[in-house]
Amino acid sequence: MNFTLIYNLMLSMRILIYILTALIIPICSIGQTAKPRAKNILLIYSDDHSYHALGAAGNKEISTPNLDQLAKSGLMFTQAHVMGGHQGAICIPSRAMLLTGRYVNRLPGDGNIIPDSMVSLPEILRKQGYNTYHTGKWHSDKASFSRMFSTGGDIFFGGMHFPKFGGQEHPTVFAYDSSGAYPESGKRISDTYSTTLYAENAIQFLSSSTAKNKPFFCYVAFTSPHDPRTPPERFSKMYDPKKIKLPGNFLVKHPFDNGDLNVRDEQLLPVPRNPESIKKDIALYYGMVSEMDTQVGRILKALEKNGLKENTIIVFAGDNGLAVGQHGLLGKQNLYEHSIRVPLIISGPGVPVNKKTDGFTYLSDITPTLIDYLALNRPASVEGRSLLPVIQDPFEKVRSSIYNVYGHWSRSIKSEDGFKMILYNVDGILTTQLFNLKKDPLEIRDLSNEPAYREKIKQLRILLKEEMIAAFDDLDIDLPDWGRKANQRPRGS
Repeated sequence: MNFTLIYNLMLSMRILIYILTALIIPICSIGQTAKPRAKNILLIYSDDHSYHALGAAGNKEISTPNLDQLAKSGLMFTQAHVMGGHQGAICIPSRAMLLTGRYVNRLPGDGNIIPDSMVSLPEILRKQGYNTYHTGKWHSDKASFSRMFSTGGDIFFGGMHFPKFGGQEHPTVFAYDSSGAYPESGKRISDTYSTTLYAENAIQFLSSSTAKNKPFFCYVAFTSPHDPRTPPERFSKMYDPKKIKLPGNFLVKHPFDNGDLNVRDEQLLPVPRNPESIKKDIALYYGMVSEMDTQVGRILKALEKNGLKENTIIVFAGDNGLAVGQHGLLGKQNLYEHSIRVPLIISGPGVPVNKKTDGFTYLSDITPTLIDYLALNRPASVEGRSLLPVIQDPFEKVRSSIYNVYGHWSRSIKSEDGFKMILYNVDGILTTQLFNLKKDPLEIRDLSNEPAYREKIKQLRILLKEEMIAAFDDLDIDLPDWGRKANQRPRGS
């Protein structure tokens, strides 16, 4: 018998077993330590919240400890945008785009009505057996609300809490009605501040046995920091206007007619803008944001207290931005960065911790992202792009440019190299603005009339036309009137 041969064979087998063991054990360990994806979704939406009004965004004047902590616990998108709208209430299309993944030019009535052909995220989840819950603002039709939500708390149907109807202090709301009727006799004037009311609704739901025993989609839609800017006393005194710095792009008046200078938002303060009045307004705006941040903290604490944090993906976003004195403007009815960029944070199982990404995204991308995160089938009506590749790798990009629309008279395009062009066609007057955002993030220096940038403008016009087609925008910026009469709008579909 050849003992040497047998010995060599046994030695080879031991080596092979050792190698296989070394390979298999790490694989098993990875499988054991990998975090499962969440089954629950908590979606919190703020109103008129510009991207810069957040401590985590680098704003050293504002206090937002709870949102800052949420950003540290997850992934913050520093280049998130609302695509725009065709009238002053940008929150209408924004909220419709958020829930349906649809693009703005494809929303009938700018999102005022959401037809059943546009299958929303809560509808998808409801069919999967989820408890779909809503409290706060709803700015579309009641029929679509009833399709989407199986239950809810106090609901505000409208755009803002006008002072004559109770303001932020005493919001007029309806209790959730499973019949979907919501008769006028069912509304009441609350004795609780708006954000506190909606937060308490959410906390009550998260503390329920239903939330603990059944997958849920909880949508909390705040009406803050939208005006009227009347934060509770603690927060109204939180910021001293004398210590507030004027924005670097502050102007007493916008330099030309941008097409909507007389919209309600722009009438909140007189023109020319008074620097002291703007600083006071910013102080109150920050107070509204900080008060809302406190309520967000209460909701997140309830999520953790009820043992739901480890199985819930959290999304916080703003519906649109706000000028508050920048470029001589007050509102969001424009295409400057302060009005089209919004905060967006995603946190939860499987999401990178304490990371930021500067990849371009729209609010419309949230629905397809969550659908893919839950490994569900995506309806054909969804047009946004999934951010799941970015969640898996924050260096990944899903878009190379950003197109924006406001009214039938203004369009903008932003490219990867940092250049941004805004076009206006107001009463036949054509205006072009060009900014290098890498060198001029506040959009102060207009480069459009400098000969060195003529070729760049040509390139951006080509890119804009391509993106307009992709976003179903049927205007033609090469025609003198852009091919549209003043009372016409892009087609809803």
